[in-house]
Amino acid sequence: MEKIMAVYDVDAGYAERFADVVNQKEKVPFMVVPFTSMETLKEYGKHHPIEILLVGSSTPSKAAEEIGAKAVVTLAEGEVVPASGSYPSVYKYQSADSVIREVMAYYCEKPQPMLVAVGKRARIIGIYSPVSRCLKTSLALTMGQQLARDSKVLYISFEAFAGFSRLIDGECRGDLSDVLYFFRQEDFGVMRLRSMAYTWKDMDYIPPIRYPEDLEQLTGEEAALLVEQAAVECGYEYVIVDLGQVVCNMIPVLAGCDVIFMPVKEDSVSAAKLEEFDEYLQVSKREDLKDRIRRVKLPYHSSFGRKDTYMEQLLWGELGDYVRTLLKGIPWR
Repeated sequence: MEKIMAVYDVDAGYAERFADVVNQKEKVPFMVVPFTSMETLKEYGKHHPIEILLVGSSTPSKAAEEIGAKAVVTLAEGEVVPASGSYPSVYKYQSADSVIREVMAYYCEKPQPMLVAVGKRARIIGIYSPVSRCLKTSLALTMGQQLARDSKVLYISFEAFAGFSRLIDGECRGDLSDVLYFFRQEDFGVMRLRSMAYTWKDMDYIPPIRYPEDLEQLTGEEAALLVEQAAVECGYEYVIVDLGQVVCNMIPVLAGCDVIFMPVKEDSVSAAKLEEFDEYLQVSKREDLKDRIRRVKLPYHSSFGRKDTYMEQLLWGELGDYVRTLLKGIPWR
């Protein structure tokens, strides 16, 4: 049975627009139903169990309680000030993604049965290269944007200094370190991810780790299990994994990928690094990964342009054209 998130607000336009946006984006495994009449909401609640109720700040607490929702969150019109004994509040005049993220964070604080998004396992695409300055992250971001135009995509970076937040000029309240904390507490699933994932254009992403020390404490097995759980349980069609330079402890992540793109260059130093990587796979008895690795020589940009438009340039420039051709011939295992 599909779970219900009811939205009650005297502003009919707000409730309906919010429901339309959230239902179209499929950000949460709920059906969002808007209401502008308390009587209609009460009647609906008699026949349909409501998991989460979002109510306008003018709604009396008693009226909200009578609906019998498992969780209630107030839509505040001004500054959100927590008050003892009241429902948690979120600021209503922000993006629907931000509202949902905060609501999910409150929802996850309550004991909930584990929810799994219905669907098949996402295809996992790894992006890695032992070669430096080869446009590895640019490839990952371009591929993520392109796939997100028609599919549900999650981008995860295991870079020590990913630079992603600077490129999109976005501030995030949490990052991959927080996701890893909940994962280790066995409190990670579709609802927790929805409370911590952000969206740029059509692509969802987990904000990269801010402190490199957190990556040093991460084992390859943990990273692989996190990626696999996101692929299996969270309703995505593709998971893009951008791996940093130090990959020795990340072999389990590569082993879980359906395909691995490895940008290369033709200079002598790069060729030597690739030879050493091949030797490492042989010594570590992971030569099976070679069948999934596609070495690609990427076209360099004729102009890098401004930082604030770099993401758009990736998608519609030379690299974007190359990626669209590349995606047509992915050898899925």
